[in-house]
Amino acid sequence: MTLKLILIRHAKSGWDNPMLDDFDRTLTDRGLRDAARMGEWLRNNGHIPDVTLCSAAQRTRETAGTLELPGETDFVDALYLASPDVLLRHIRKQSAPCVAVIAHNPGIADLAALLVSTPPDAPRFSDYPTSATTVLSFDIDDWSDMKTGDLVAFRTPHDSNA
Repeated sequence: MTLKLILIRHAKSGWDNPMLDDFDRTLTDRGLRDAARMGEWLRNNGHIPDVTLCSAAQRTRETAGTLELPGETDFVDALYLASPDVLLRHIRKQSAPCVAVIAHNPGIADLAALLVSTPPDAPRFSDYPTSATTVLSFDIDDWSDMKTGDLVAFRTPHDSNA
């Protein structure tokens, strides 16, 4: 069986309100456009999650809503600024064949780098900008067996084919 994992960094958020807690920051207009573009790319390329694990922060919630991906979305407090270990722990509990994770840097970028067997030849992979998305496939039957996977795609909203 092949399992698919989609790792998404939240879209561009703003810092214009200094009184707002980091957890409550919202997406900018650019972030909304970028998330919509990435959602369209995911849908057009058949990268459709059965379940999306999403940090409970406002900017990740807005990213999830703007991506407009089908399937169940679970908002998880523990994914806010989570380390790769925490993200992995939540992924390994899943049973769906295609799982998406929407989270924050550096955790989501570090997890992508940890899981990809061969990194993409893409200069932005190392800094994993907002809305960056990595799609991986794993030749396993259960998420608990996940180690490294094969790169299916890496895209940012500014790639010509995103």
